[in-house]
Amino acid sequence: MPTDAEQACFEAGIKFGSLYHQFAGTPISLESADSLARAMAEAIENQPYCESVTVDIRTDVLEAALAEGAADYTEFTGRFAEIEIVIDYEGNEVVARMEMDDGYPLMRLESIERQ
Repeated sequence: MPTDAEQACFEAGIKFGSLYHQFAGTPISLESADSLARAMAEAIENQPYCESVTVDIRTDVLEAALAEGAADYTEFTGRFAEIEIVIDYEGNEVVARMEMDDGYPLMRLESIERQ
C-alpha cells in the first residue's frame, strides 16, 4: 500500500495531467490570458485534496509568439505558464510546479511536508 505522502504525490500528478491536457490547445490571446489562468486554477481546485492552484501566464513569451503569427491568438501550451499546485492529503502537503526546463514544460515536486 502507498504511504499517505506517496498518495499526495500521486494526487499532484493527477491534477497536473488533468490541467495540462484539458487546456492544451485552448485559444489564448493577451486579452484572454488572465481569464484562462483563472479558469484553469478554478477548474483544478475543484478536485479532491487540492488546496490551491496558481497559474501565472508568461505574457512576455505569449507576446513574442503572437508577434510571430498572423492571428491575434495562439494555442495554449506549457511554455506560456508557470503553475503551482498545492495538495493536502491526510496531513501531507505536497507542492508541485510546472516551469520550462530546456524548452520543455517540466512538472516536478517542489516539497513534501507532514503537517
